[in-house]
Amino acid sequence: MLRRLALLFALIAATGAAEAQTAPDPALVERGEYVARAGDCAACHTMPVPGAAPFAGGYAIPSPMGDIVSTNITPSKTHGIGNYSLEDFARAVRRGVLPDGTRLYPAMPYPAFSGIADDDIAALYAYFMLGVEPVDAAPAAATRLPFPFDVRALMIGWNVLFGGTGFAPAPGASPEVIRGQYLVQTLGHCGTCHSPRNLLMGEETGSRYLSGGSVGGWIAPNITSDPVAGIGGWTGSEIVAFLRDGYAPGKGVAGGPMAEAVEHSLRHLSDGDLGAIAAYLKTVTAVGDPGATRPAFGWTEARPVAVTAYETGNGPTQADLADASTLDGAILYNGACATCHGIDGAGTPDGTFPSLTASTTVGSDDPANLVLTISQGIDRKGAGGHAFMQAFGAELSDAQIAAIASYVTSRFGNPAVTVDEAAVSALRAGGPTPWIVPAAPWLVAIAGGAILLVIVGLLSLLFFRRRRHGHGFA
Repeated sequence: MLRRLALLFALIAATGAAEAQTAPDPALVERGEYVARAGDCAACHTMPVPGAAPFAGGYAIPSPMGDIVSTNITPSKTHGIGNYSLEDFARAVRRGVLPDGTRLYPAMPYPAFSGIADDDIAALYAYFMLGVEPVDAAPAAATRLPFPFDVRALMIGWNVLFGGTGFAPAPGASPEVIRGQYLVQTLGHCGTCHSPRNLLMGEETGSRYLSGGSVGGWIAPNITSDPVAGIGGWTGSEIVAFLRDGYAPGKGVAGGPMAEAVEHSLRHLSDGDLGAIAAYLKTVTAVGDPGATRPAFGWTEARPVAVTAYETGNGPTQADLADASTLDGAILYNGACATCHGIDGAGTPDGTFPSLTASTTVGSDDPANLVLTISQGIDRKGAGGHAFMQAFGAELSDAQIAAIASYVTSRFGNPAVTVDEAAVSALRAGGPTPWIVPAAPWLVAIAGGAILLVIVGLLSLLFFRRRRHGHGFA
């Protein structure tokens, strides 16, 4: 109760009693907008199409259980959150529970948001209520998950186990590191992608924290302080550049979900906050990989196939390249990729087209991000400009993408990595399916059968006890 009152008084004081129809505090609304940027709210709640109304929802977020469609969080009183009190808002953000008791799915990262500070919650509320235009319409689609995942009441038990525990500053840490810890663990919800998931799809927050995860087939790499498996070999300025621009020379580029985080969130943060994130990540307990002997960015050798080495009748002439069925990785690379990245994979000096050597994507022992970058391309805005790479998924077959990826890893990255057609097909379909997805209906059936057996057993016991008493037995 005291916490709820504190939240209420914080907002009333900060907004100058907005509910009494006085003018809102512009500084608080502006602060709320910054917090919303740090929390990357727009990435899910705004459709990624030109002219889409901010925060009107409708974006289908892929998950192993099916698409989860984001909701309208504008201050509409008919279709949004316009009737939410501060307490309602805080409960939804921190605990994933709506005013009517509906349980949100953790595509809304409330386990991380459970640690958002009271003043940031108040600023967020002020921004969404006073700084966002209401949209009086529901998203065109709604979440429709298969049984048993459509039973939202199941989230009650999941939340008990994995619903978040708030924020606890690291003992003895500097103010900068604590600020970075807060941004990483709460608003930035970095662990949602970069920490592995347990058997029940809960985020690992212990010894494997930030040691790497998977999102829709994309690999969210290890970002602990390990110098080989993690980012211990990155400087603080390189981490800041990657977060701000989506590109750090000699390290790599951001694609997929990380590119979205750069565009919608990280490039808008202050240099101080980005520096704090980097400072904190350098303190995260290292999680190594016994099989890794060289960091992913450590493959700096270029071993391209010379143009003169192509066999007769299968060379890089226009007529040869018109053969759309070729599976020769060298020919495919030189026809589709070399124009930008160069035959030697060196890219351009200004980084407009990045080098394929000293690249975390190409040097990784898991080629998922390379495959999906070739397939889906890159379309990312960073603080330094707009990065674009054509998507080849509609032009090349899975086998051809596998051939290009294998050529790139063997010539510019980790030569031990090869890619086959089946791997490409699986990645383009969303990556591996967690065991709980196909097993869930069976688990529910088994649990239901067990409960039914218990009920039948109790009823039988009660029936026989009554019969015995009816025949005069003690």
